Amino acid sequence: MNDLVNAINGIVWSPALIALCLGAGLYFSVRSRFLQLRHLREMVRLMMEGKSSAEGVSSFQALAMTLAGRVGTGNIAGVATAITFGGPGAVFWMWAVAFLGASSAFVESTLGQVYKEQIHREFRGGPAFYIEKGLGMKWYAWIFAVVTIFATGVLLPGVQANSIAEGLRNATGIDANVTAALLAIALGFIIFGGVKRIAHFAEIVVPFMALAYIIVACVIIFLNWQALPGVLTLIFSSAFGLDAGFGAIVGMAIQWGVKRGVYSNEAGQGTGPHASSAAEVSHPAKQGLVQGFSVYIDTLFVCSATAFMLLITGQYNVEGPDGTAIHTGVHGVASGPGYVQTALENVMPGFGSLFVALALLFFAFTTIVAYYYIAETNIAYINRTVHRPWMTLVLKVCMIGATVYGSVKTADVAWALGDLGVGLMAWLNIAAILLLRNVAFKCLRDYEAQRAAGKEPEFDPAALGIERADYWVKRAAGRRQQDADAVTAEV
Repeated sequence: MNDLVNAINGIVWSPALIALCLGAGLYFSVRSRFLQLRHLREMVRLMMEGKSSAEGVSSFQALAMTLAGRVGTGNIAGVATAITFGGPGAVFWMWAVAFLGASSAFVESTLGQVYKEQIHREFRGGPAFYIEKGLGMKWYAWIFAVVTIFATGVLLPGVQANSIAEGLRNATGIDANVTAALLAIALGFIIFGGVKRIAHFAEIVVPFMALAYIIVACVIIFLNWQALPGVLTLIFSSAFGLDAGFGAIVGMAIQWGVKRGVYSNEAGQGTGPHASSAAEVSHPAKQGLVQGFSVYIDTLFVCSATAFMLLITGQYNVEGPDGTAIHTGVHGVASGPGYVQTALENVMPGFGSLFVALALLFFAFTTIVAYYYIAETNIAYINRTVHRPWMTLVLKVCMIGATVYGSVKTADVAWALGDLGVGLMAWLNIAAILLLRNVAFKCLRDYEAQRAAGKEPEFDPAALGIERADYWVKRAAGRRQQDADAVTAEV
């Protein structure tokens, strides 16, 4: 089975997809005049703005839900894998994907807000919604919805669960079967509680764990600060084939850096818009900017923390395409969480390995919960037409089963299945947001114009010539009616 999945991955993750990810991000960056730099301060301001309502969650809760999906095993085991097969230069290409991907995240999340719907008193949105409404291609929307349900409900949870089980086994010796049972119980409690419970859970856990992880990384960097200039030089020289040791694998550095970068920050993949669409905001561009910043948090902060811990301590291996060892810093440890645990344990004996295991537990578990929300949203999209309520129950059972299966299977199988799911979603979503780019940039210009005029931006799709944004049309009509009533009352 693994050979078959790897063969399919070779097609899905061809150089064409890598070029598409980087090319789309570059195009969106240039077209938006590098909004990820111009609006950095605005991103931070908006992150803390807004309140939840009966229908939606706050901007920060939506950000936490998105980060729950973005910050997972890819930030720890994924970085280690990228360095193993792409060398230190892969870290640079992860940074490049994050910088360019922030603009892709803005586009897709803004589109998710524009075309969101209110279903059973909850905001729902995502690529399936904007493909159907924005492009008028219902068949394409259904393909994306089915692929996403399968990817996030079956393929991707196993990667996260596998890393949790491996991390706990390395640190404490807990058997994978015990971990699988505990994860199944905890996941069932969360996903049977609805979107509000998911949002509150992510809001509490994700920021705390991410901050703790970054602080520990900073401590390690500080203790080894003399090595930092050399590590930075190694990353940049390896990224462009200038390093004598890693120059021969520059192509692998690009491939693995982009692959793991997209897997980690999910920019352009189509997962982010699901959570961002649940936010209660006055203008779609607001949440688009917030989600752009989430890519920075994921890759530039958390992934970089892992990379620096590995490279500064020298606790990493690099293999050539044929499996030959190019650099061996860790003996007897498979690529993945074990690298990071070994690195921290050597610097902080008795603490490092357990800390990484706990970080993986919270990061990866919240990612599994976020995957459930994404899959459930796409079932909600399908149920608008066919109305099969039992599909949600089937999803919950399959999700718990996939988590248990991933916990006890080998890492190679889990990662191969995860890569397949990410690649399929990326192909479908990036093509869609390229076709819908003008809608997102209309929203950006409108937001910028209102801010420049000193106004609190309000979105009126009719004024911008945007059709089928039904929720916003009703909202704008209600706002105009309130203004008219206020004038009448004054007279």
